Order: sequence, then structure tokens, then C-alpha cells
Amino acid sequence: MRGVCAGLPDKRRGRNVHYAMADIGMAAFSVFFMQSPSFLAQQRRLLEGCGRSNCQTLFEMAEIPSDNHIRAMLDPVSPGAFQPVFDATIRTLEAGDGLAPFRRLGDHVLIALDGTEYHRSAKVHCPRCSTISKGGQIEYFHAMVSAALVAPGHTRVLPLEPEFVEPQDGTEKQDCESRACRRWLAAHGATYAHLKPVYLGDDLYSCQPICEAVHQANGNFLFVCKPASHPTLTEYLSGVEPCEHVETLRRGKARFRYTYRWLCDLPLRDGKDAMHVNWLSIEIADPKGKVTYRNSFVTDLPVDRSTIVELAACGRARWKVENESFNTLKTKGYNLEHNFGHGKENLAAVLVTLNLIAFAYHTLAELTEDLWARAREKAGTRIAFFNHLRSITVFLVFASWRDLLATLTFEQPPPRPP
Repeated sequence: MRGVCAGLPDKRRGRNVHYAMADIGMAAFSVFFMQSPSFLAQQRRLLEGCGRSNCQTLFEMAEIPSDNHIRAMLDPVSPGAFQPVFDATIRTLEAGDGLAPFRRLGDHVLIALDGTEYHRSAKVHCPRCSTISKGGQIEYFHAMVSAALVAPGHTRVLPLEPEFVEPQDGTEKQDCESRACRRWLAAHGATYAHLKPVYLGDDLYSCQPICEAVHQANGNFLFVCKPASHPTLTEYLSGVEPCEHVETLRRGKARFRYTYRWLCDLPLRDGKDAMHVNWLSIEIADPKGKVTYRNSFVTDLPVDRSTIVELAACGRARWKVENESFNTLKTKGYNLEHNFGHGKENLAAVLVTLNLIAFAYHTLAELTEDLWARAREKAGTRIAFFNHLRSITVFLVFASWRDLLATLTFEQPPPRPP
């Protein structure tokens, strides 16, 4: 992370000040990593009293820049400058054998795509904002297409780089989630092609332009497909009896009936150039026969009796980008929708990107770093772990992350105050 921050260009001064930009980038990142908006202020007090701080020892910062200076220097930086950090998290996960639990459908991984807002205001805005009119008043908002590595039954997700929904050069149309998704695939699909990705998404994504973009990125797709938005495909289904497979599964003492149906080689839309896809559905009924869940999907992967159950489970895993990613980012300490700084150019997007990187690093540490995992377990809950992390670094300076985590696991005593 520091190496990427060191290479950020100082556009305001017309020259590269690598050392200063590294401190600026790491200072902003540290706030999200520690989940503490007051972290820098606390470390400035430590520096005054002790002559050093955790900014220096844990985040390798030579100086602690002011909050206003951080915002001013990061505003002109492109959020794309941080892409190498996301690439590094995947490489680290692979090297630490943390990718194996994410493998599904043989040797594939699942990448869920979905859109979310992270800022909305009737007053605060910038040229990168999108707009919407509500009750005669214009509201300004920022949105992005977020990607995450997911797997059914896995309790963690790994966020990947986002693509921002924002005004595009050379077009008068307002940007949208669909176009942002296609830009994401064009920009990052090649990076993840070696993982044999299967892209997941809601009904918005099961259209031919996005499916074609997935193929151009050397991936496969498994998208939600609602009957109302796919009349041609639905018409084909109405005239043919699909294949069916039924299983009864226990949940405690209760038995639930899972009914799977599928049909192959159907046109995704009307027209001679329509892409042909395979359709599948899942229906879950409780012990009284009441249907509690029903959904359908389209895919370019083979569907038969041997694959239908896992395909349906993988398709349902797309919800993890909302439940385990967006919900965590908005309600579990990352405060995604909080205005940490809006700026006049890219600041809002840069700060969101740093927040996602912090989330990715936390996930990576949980999956590959035993000492971090033990510290989390010792704290009992995620909230307690970060409370301990924030509290102890207010008063004590740790020489390394290992010393800090070993203290949180009670494997070594805390350092003596200077």
C-alpha cells in the first residue's frame, strides 16, 4: 500500500513529491483501517508526548499531515491509481492458500457485481456527481459498481476495485450502472481471467450487452433472470416442460423441499442476433408446502442434473455482495455513506476506494494471518476487536503489528510507556 501511495503524483505542485504523497495516502488509509475518524488526531497527541506515534511504527509515516492537507492533495488523484493494491490482495490470497475456499463449480471463482450509492445531498456536490430530481428539487449523488469475491457457505467476501458511476467525457447521457459494469469488465476482466471467474449479478445484468462483455473479458456469467424483464425467454419456457430435480433437506427437525428446473439453449432476447443461454430455477417449500423462496437464473455454463444444485447455490451467493459487503461497509464501522470529504474532483471516489482497500486488508488478514485471526477470536466480536484496537493505540506506541496483535491475544505484555 505504501509503495502505491509513494507513486501518487502531486499535481498541485507540478512535480512528484513521493515521500510526502506516501504519508498523505497512508494517513487517509490509516483512518479507514483503524475504523477511527480521530486516529490521526490521537497520534499527533502521542507524538507530542512520546516523540513517536503508531503512524510512524505501524503505517511507516514520516510525518502526520493535517486533515485539510490530506483532502487537498488527494482530490486530483485518480482512484484508478490504487488498482495495484487490489491486485496485490488477490496475489497474497493465492500465495497464502486463501483462495481455495472460494473455488466453486470445479475450478471457478465467483465475482459478484452490484451497484450502490455512497453519497447523496441536496447541497454538497461536485462535477463528478450524478443528479436526480425529487419533488422539484435536484439531489446530487455518487454511486459505484462494486465487485467482490464470494462463495456460498463462506462467511467472508473480498472486495475488488470499484467502477464509478459518473459523467463520462464525450457523452451527454447520464451514466448508469449497466455502462459502469461494462467498463469494469473491460478494465479489470483480464486481471482476473486466470481465476476462471463466473460473474454474478441481479436481473439488471442479465442482458445481452453485459453478457457479451463478460465473454470479451474471458469469463462466464450466472445472472438473476426475472420473467417480467425477459418476455422472449419466458415465452419459450411456457411451451416446454423443463427438466426437474427434487431434493428434501433437513433444517433441524424440519424438512424442506428444494425443486430445481432447467432448460438449455434459449434466446436471451428477441432477434436473429440473440445470445442463447441456459435457464435454471430453484424453489424452496417449507414443511407445510408453502413456497418460501423462488428465483431463476441464466448462464452460459452447462446445466444438467449433476450441476444444477451447485449452480443454484452459486447464483444465490450474489446476495453476499449486499449482505456481507454493502451491509458491512455501511453499518459495521466503515461508514461508507459518511461524507469524509467531497472535494471538487476525485476526493469522494478516492476516499471510498481507500475504505474498500481497508475492508479488503481486514478480510485478507482474517483469511491468511493466524495472529490477526487469534486476536479477533480473543476479542469475541468484531466490534470488540476494533474497540480494543482503537483504545490501546491511543495510549501506547507499538513497534510492529506483531507486537500489537500479540498484546491483543495476551501472548505478550503491552509495551511500557516511554
